[in-house]
Amino acid sequence: MAKAATKVRFYRFKNRLKEKCAGLGTGSASIPEELLAEAEAELSKMSEDYPDWVSSLIVKLQEQHGRCVDTPDKRKEHFLEIHHMSHDMKGQGGTFGYPLISAFADSLYSTTQSGSLYTDNDVELIKSHIDSMRAVIRGRVSGDGGDIGKQLTEGLNKAIEKHS
Repeated sequence: MAKAATKVRFYRFKNRLKEKCAGLGTGSASIPEELLAEAEAELSKMSEDYPDWVSSLIVKLQEQHGRCVDTPDKRKEHFLEIHHMSHDMKGQGGTFGYPLISAFADSLYSTTQSGSLYTDNDVELIKSHIDSMRAVIRGRVSGDGGDIGKQLTEGLNKAIEKHS
C-alpha cells in the first residue's frame, strides 16, 4: 500500500519586529540623546543612594542569620530567604558601582543553595558573607576596591575554606 503524496507549504513572513518595537518604524533603531542622558542621570542618582539602600538589605540578612542561630529547626526556611535576597543583591551591585557586593552575594547565593546541609558551619559562612558585604558598604568600597577589596575577598575565601 503506497501512501498518498503529502503536500507541504512553506510560508515566509516578513520579520516586522523592528517595526513593532516602540514604534521605531523601518529605519535604524536609535535612542534619542536626551532620553539617554535622562536615563544616565537617573542611574547616577540611584548609584548615590545604593549604599543606603543595600544597607537595609544587609540588616535583613543579619536578621535572617540571627534566626538561623536562634531556631536551628527552621534553618531551611531562613536559608531559603537568604538565598532569595542574595540573588537580588548579586545582580545589582555591579550596576551601581559595587561589584564586590555582587561577588559576595553570588558566593552567598551558592552557599545557601537547596543542597546545603544547614549546619553550624553553613551558618558561620553566612555570617562571613554578611560581614564582608557590610565592610564594603561602610567603607564605600566601590569598583574592585584596590587593596581593601583584595583583603576582603581573601578574608572571605579563608572563611569559606575554614567552614566548608
